[in-house]
Amino acid sequence: MLNRDALLLQATDALKRSRIVALVGPRQVGKTTIARTLVSSESLNYFDLEDPVSLARLAEPMTSLSSLRGLVVIDEVQLRQELFPVLRVLADRKRLPARFLILGSASPQLLQQTSESLAGRMEVIDVNGFSLDEVVVKHIEKHWRRGAFPLSYLAKSEADSVKWRQAFIRTLVERDLAQLGINIAPVALKRFWSMIAHYHGQIWSAADPARSLGVSETTIRRYLDLFTGAYLVRQLLPWHENLNKRQVKAPKIYVRDSGLLHTLLGIDSAAALNIHPKYGASWEGYVLEEIIKSLQLNSVYFWASHQGAELDIFLPQHHGKRIGIEVKRADAPTVTKSMRIAIDDLRLDKLLVIYPGAHAYALSPDQKIMAVPASEIAKWHPKSKF
Repeated sequence: MLNRDALLLQATDALKRSRIVALVGPRQVGKTTIARTLVSSESLNYFDLEDPVSLARLAEPMTSLSSLRGLVVIDEVQLRQELFPVLRVLADRKRLPARFLILGSASPQLLQQTSESLAGRMEVIDVNGFSLDEVVVKHIEKHWRRGAFPLSYLAKSEADSVKWRQAFIRTLVERDLAQLGINIAPVALKRFWSMIAHYHGQIWSAADPARSLGVSETTIRRYLDLFTGAYLVRQLLPWHENLNKRQVKAPKIYVRDSGLLHTLLGIDSAAALNIHPKYGASWEGYVLEEIIKSLQLNSVYFWASHQGAELDIFLPQHHGKRIGIEVKRADAPTVTKSMRIAIDDLRLDKLLVIYPGAHAYALSPDQKIMAVPASEIAKWHPKSKF
């Protein structure tokens, strides 16, 4: 297993500040590993809500939890939503004998309950799979191909990685996503997720998936929101300026993990990826996710006009600057007309063109447009200035 000390430090620092800390993210990204580093799974302070023994111990939650001291861990907390009011009461005790680390598989119900019951009492940490910084930049191609889930990335062979992702997708559609309220047959659910994969990097339209599945567009939008809430899909929102041109107002969608995207598209090798029509879009989504992880972004946008100009990523207020980012899977990217339009219309201070090369260099005489290797993203952090 790779070193995840930065994530562990983030959790321990949060526990010093907050009475309750939530680690949220999809299954199998390392939440439980972090929790078990802090509290042994054999401890009476550790509850796994998929374990019948833990469920039995929490039959009377106030009685069971109020007597505990130190750090208490509750894993898969979204399975027992009635615990949230109990945690609120325990967190409000004047003498604070215990703090709580709760883990959830990114359920929208979890976020709703915590916002209602634990507002002001809880700090939320999004837990992702391995970042580029954690896997080391020399393995960037493997990281892109296999994705960020630890067991997929660390598999002994490419075939083992593919098998793990196939089994993971099957478990999600047959069991886990049903808990989020997607009440359709697993076969249809897998087909919908595959449709999302084919839209990867494109403007979303609910019409075609709705026709294919025989449901309303409203239902399709709800399904998409549930996938988004499960940290499996990203809806990248459009940015609107008061410009004298029509601008795109629908989101672009991405399968958040590049390895899962490749499996949904039937890509099982580097050779298959290199010739696939989604080759460039896959790279774009991978770079987008790594940028969000490194800069710890809460707000990120794309921009596009109906006249054809577009910008892959727009950061409207990054340390007081307006930053544009284009992602290119090219050895020697060049300045395009669309880039120049984006600079003028969005009043960009800097435009970074992320590419898979080894050296950064200026693409414009004023150095306002810079080509930047994707490997540099591993060095970025929230205070990075461009």
